[in-house]
Amino acid sequence: METIRVAIIDDHQVVINGLISMFAGRQDLKILFHTTSGEALRDYLFNNPIDVLLMDIQMPEMNGVELSKLVLKKHPDLKIIAFSSFDDSHYIRQIMRNGASGYLLKNTDHATIVKAIHTVMDGDEFLDEAIKKILLQESLTGQRRSIYEIPLTKREKEILKLIAEELSNQQISEKLFISLRTVETHRLNLSQKLGAKNTAGLVKEAIRRGLID
Repeated sequence: METIRVAIIDDHQVVINGLISMFAGRQDLKILFHTTSGEALRDYLFNNPIDVLLMDIQMPEMNGVELSKLVLKKHPDLKIIAFSSFDDSHYIRQIMRNGASGYLLKNTDHATIVKAIHTVMDGDEFLDEAIKKILLQESLTGQRRSIYEIPLTKREKEILKLIAEELSNQQISEKLFISLRTVETHRLNLSQKLGAKNTAGLVKEAIRRGLID
């Protein structure tokens, strides 16, 4: 059996390190490339064939939903498995519609990750058991899972409130004593989590979900 060539993209190096350690010494699969950058990933794939890509959903440059669409357009045979902490059905359905072959939560155990990789290589889709339950619950109740359970950090909640008060990124930076780049990253993360394209949409969605008054 040929060794499965694996790549990882995640904006947290600790996650990448954990996966590298997890797969060390295996004969059936090998991590050939890892990065925190979508641009670096696309550059690598241009000259280096990969079988399976483990892809985070939330990244600073571009979220995994959009990146998966771009990557698969140029590399249609690549198998992408979303590897995320988000269990919102919105993200699950979006990235699967964009051509991903699987979806795993980051608390998934080693054996399940390996099983997912082999499953997608065999041409089948693989969904974490927890994900299957979420989608089943949604289909039975007609209600979208996690619509009021968007996981915001304390800092993201602070920044969201200030955005709603119409403060600029620079003003938020000065008020919270954090860098402008940090504010921009948090703002991008908020837009991705709430599926908003601009400030007005972000505030409107946050109000609809009861995240701000």
